[in-house]
Amino acid sequence: MQRAALLDAARSLLSEGGTEALTFPALAERTGLARSSVYEYFRSRAAVVEELCEVDFPVWAAEVEAAMAAADGGEAKIEAYVRKQLELVGDRRHRAVVAISASELDANAREKIRAAHGGLIAMIVDALGDLGHAQPRLAAMLLQGVVDAAVRRIELGAAEHPDAVTEAAVSMALRGVRG
Repeated sequence: MQRAALLDAARSLLSEGGTEALTFPALAERTGLARSSVYEYFRSRAAVVEELCEVDFPVWAAEVEAAMAAADGGEAKIEAYVRKQLELVGDRRHRAVVAISASELDANAREKIRAAHGGLIAMIVDALGDLGHAQPRLAAMLLQGVVDAAVRRIELGAAEHPDAVTEAAVSMALRGVRG
């Protein structure tokens, strides 16, 4: 229960204040634990983020997969893939993981994040194959690039409303997969 409370506090801190907010003293304060107790659960901030990814990413991926499963046909699956990911940008599970740049994580944590993203890409390969793409894996990686760019745009609080970013990304994705 303490570990779960620490992860929840970490999500909140990262969502509210970004990287600088995630400190062991802040985690201790949020959970009512002694600072030394936090070190019993995590050796570093990177370890906290690594565990957040391990816990939260499968939940996110399951939501994307469910949205795709509910869609009928290749293009509808691709649209669901893009829309669901961009809808989840506002979820604090996502904001927490995005708040820390990959450069602050050790190689093991970065590899786990890459593997998790690879799972997202694998979800869409079949739909792209069904649409007749000769290189569905490459197309999936490029499609995820569109999603990632839209995520960054939304996260930055760009001038465009998040709905406008989502519509532009969906339009670009669908035009691209038809091509």
